[in-house]
Amino acid sequence: MENLKNNLFPIIKDFFPEITSIDDVTRLSGGSSNESWKISIKYLNEIKDIVFRRTPDGNEKDGDNNNFVGITNEAKVMDVAKSYNVPVPTIYKVIDDKNLGKGFFMEFIAGETLGARIVNNDDFKTIRPKLAKVCGEIIAHIHSIPIDKFTNIRTSDANEEVLKYEEVYQNHNQRIPVFEYAIDWLKDNTPKKISNKLIHGDFRNGNLIVSKDKYVSAVLDWEIFHLGDPYEDLSWICVNSWRFNKINLPVGGFGYREDMYEAYEMISGNKIDLDRAKFWEILGTLKWGIMCLNMIEIYRSGYDKSIDRASIGRRSSETEIDLIRRLVI
Repeated sequence: MENLKNNLFPIIKDFFPEITSIDDVTRLSGGSSNESWKISIKYLNEIKDIVFRRTPDGNEKDGDNNNFVGITNEAKVMDVAKSYNVPVPTIYKVIDDKNLGKGFFMEFIAGETLGARIVNNDDFKTIRPKLAKVCGEIIAHIHSIPIDKFTNIRTSDANEEVLKYEEVYQNHNQRIPVFEYAIDWLKDNTPKKISNKLIHGDFRNGNLIVSKDKYVSAVLDWEIFHLGDPYEDLSWICVNSWRFNKINLPVGGFGYREDMYEAYEMISGNKIDLDRAKFWEILGTLKWGIMCLNMIEIYRSGYDKSIDRASIGRRSSETEIDLIRRLVI
């Protein structure tokens, strides 16, 4: 840990020149792809917390996954989003360092990120009913970001997403009848193309910082943002895996679709298509099930031996039940 502190100090001093010491470095829980570290520094005779985010051990991303935009672009989109009324941490510095690898430093924002606590803790009892509306507003703001702000960003519509995940599923050489039925259903019910928007790609309970005073203080984990169908964001947060056992509260385990949709319509001016939303919720459920299969393979490969990879891998079977329920409702 001392070696890590020594490598961090001169870089932090570039943007906080008054730093006198690093008091603590702690790996934050959660996050199965990138690492996030909380760094407590002595700054102007006070303790200030910042966050350092990087790929695992500073290495490149999983070699077989082309969804990730790269750490530099992740920092850039957060910077841009801030100017479009999307709550995000301030970015301090992006690095490509021989000792630390690629990553960036950002503002530490206090609040809760663990989904199970957000849906269960009494501290959030009074704000939970309002969170779905706030999420609808934030998603609308994300979709208002002009796509010409970015170049060479991945584009993927509904049809492309179905075909991509079908291929990934087949590469696992497993027979999961529910997955295969869902793939056929999605092919038969693929909606027509609509105008692309900038999509967060992982907007869900677990990637939000929730606080009692600001409701949603920040949106995190922009590593798979892309251009695509706006319903991808609107439906991903409704996938049952992000409800944390509050199955009757479809939006993140804390609210209702109607509240989120109404807020989104108010800001975006676009009427919600319920059939399109259902399609993307089913697709999101299937995607997560296949992503879980990927997680266990990454763990077995030795690329990332974290317990997060292994524990998430077992959740693939849960999505089979979720698919059956959503296909018939």
